[in-house]
Amino acid sequence: MTKPIIIAEACCNHMGNIDIAKQLILAAKNNGADYIKFQKRDINAWIQRKPNIYNYPHPNAENSFGSTYAEHRKFLEFNINEHKMLNEYCKKVGINYCCSVFDIESAKEIIKLNPKIIKIPSACNMNFELLSFVCDNFDGEIHLSLGMTKKADIDKIVKFFIDKKRNNSLVLYACTSAYPLKEEDVCLLEISYLKEKYSNLIKSIGYSGHHQGIVVDIAAYSLGANFIERHFTLDNKLKGTDQKASIVPKQLQELRKNLDSINMCLTYKTKDILDVELSNKEKLKW
Repeated sequence: MTKPIIIAEACCNHMGNIDIAKQLILAAKNNGADYIKFQKRDINAWIQRKPNIYNYPHPNAENSFGSTYAEHRKFLEFNINEHKMLNEYCKKVGINYCCSVFDIESAKEIIKLNPKIIKIPSACNMNFELLSFVCDNFDGEIHLSLGMTKKADIDKIVKFFIDKKRNNSLVLYACTSAYPLKEEDVCLLEISYLKEKYSNLIKSIGYSGHHQGIVVDIAAYSLGANFIERHFTLDNKLKGTDQKASIVPKQLQELRKNLDSINMCLTYKTKDILDVELSNKEKLKW
């Protein structure tokens, strides 16, 4: 079984504060994450695309950082120089930086930072102009979440990457886009579906979870998700819609420990009767 890779998703839990973002990076490193992931958006492009959302108040006013959703998103958005600072800080403390890109302009900027992974969020996985740009201009792994996506559309996405000859760089994530996510909506067997249908065509399979706790993630790895991505925060009580759907440092540490233990357990016996069984066989076997 491949070693589990944990991606701590900082999302908007930094609350637009670079110092909090650095605290998240350090906490992710110190508690077992392999990567920490941020997000990049061209807010003006999204305002033009969805004016009926961005020009009106945030639907959850208590979690808003602005009078409109556009102001809220602008407040939380790091510019490319700040992303460079975060990338350098990741290198300094010894954790990998990666980023979700929500549009071509953001992809252009993040590609220049040369991360190992670029993530395509569920919201953008059918934006084939964006997918094409990333495939043509980025040499690293392309991770892609499948929330809010029909089975037929997954076929289209995989075919697109095959046609681009980038399927060997593609990691597909089982995902349900709800925050926080109820257990009955986790649908972990989607991992088995992805594994059965696409594992011979793509690089790997992941699971992106927005549930509470860490039991689901352990099951996800056991089912074949080599990448486990979880929203990550310093404190669930902080302001923001993603905080309650995130794990805290202590949970991340426990998740790392448990995934590594499961990794050791997921093997076949190397012979019919193991050496550790021999004395008990002599004593107990009929």
